[in-house]
Amino acid sequence: MSDDKSKVTDKASEIAKNIWLAGVGAYGRAVDEAQSSLKKATPQPPKLFRDLVKAGTALEEEASEARSAAISSVEERIAQVRENFHLQRPARIEDLASLHEKVDKLSRKVDTLARLIKAQDGDTRTVSRNKAATKKAPAKKPVTRKKAAAKSTSRKKKD
Repeated sequence: MSDDKSKVTDKASEIAKNIWLAGVGAYGRAVDEAQSSLKKATPQPPKLFRDLVKAGTALEEEASEARSAAISSVEERIAQVRENFHLQRPARIEDLASLHEKVDKLSRKVDTLARLIKAQDGDTRTVSRNKAATKKAPAKKPVTRKKAAAKSTSRKKKD
């Protein structure tokens, strides 16, 4: 986890450094242009030089402000990421214990439900077995013609 933090911090530092270097580059370019302009305009060097110094000072201030803004922006984003992932405070033992209790309660509830379902399945099977048993009651065998004829003749003899 700290490796991820260092990667984010390194990336933020790299971005801030690049912004700073861009500002310095702009300042350097302005100085180069000022020097070339100064060489071309030798009749009035003091006034031109003062104007260029003012422009350079303004550029330096802008670069400094941009750098500060970039650094604070990057730091704010890092803080947001940390807050989003709760990286500012490590997990406490109390938090872990609370989570274990919740998991145990859920496990007990799941076990209870599983037992109830199993019991219902068993009751359903018992009921279906009982229904099947009543349906399978021994049926009376059909009387054949010969037996029926014999019974009818025996009745006639008795009369």
